[in-house]
Amino acid sequence: MPSAIELAQGDPALVAAVHRSRRLLGRKALLAAAAGALPLPGVDLAADAALLARLLPSISAEFGLATPQLAHLSPRQRERVLRAANTIGAVLIGKLLTRDLLLALARRAGVMLTARQAARWVPLAGQLAGAALGYAALRTLGEQHIKDCVRVARAAQMLLPAAPTPPAL
Repeated sequence: MPSAIELAQGDPALVAAVHRSRRLLGRKALLAAAAGALPLPGVDLAADAALLARLLPSISAEFGLATPQLAHLSPRQRERVLRAANTIGAVLIGKLLTRDLLLALARRAGVMLTARQAARWVPLAGQLAGAALGYAALRTLGEQHIKDCVRVARAAQMLLPAAPTPPAL
């Protein structure tokens, strides 16, 4: 399966958006790992849901595919983006994240999340395994969303929003 960079096919704006998205994904995945290391049952699932609810729209925004950004497109452009998203099967593009969509994502990463809950019963090693599985689950879901965004942006032939400029020192 090709990586998001390979899917961007050398488009500099797409490659830059992938890099920005991956930096964001890495930070959020570390937070998921920290939540997975906590010995309190249920905290990690709540943290994962909160992280995904913030992460996926942020990734979509890097590609100009967040719900508010799509609202500013012309009806023809918006239709083209949503048609591309449906063709590709990218269920999270152009939609607000609801509880049902988050549950569908959790089912997609179900094996990892179930293993993380089972690992809780083993002292110390279970916490380490929980942290690793939390990181891997969020990283996997985020990377898949990045790939979906690249595919949709290419299929809809979208112009990406300008990259944020770093603050002057």
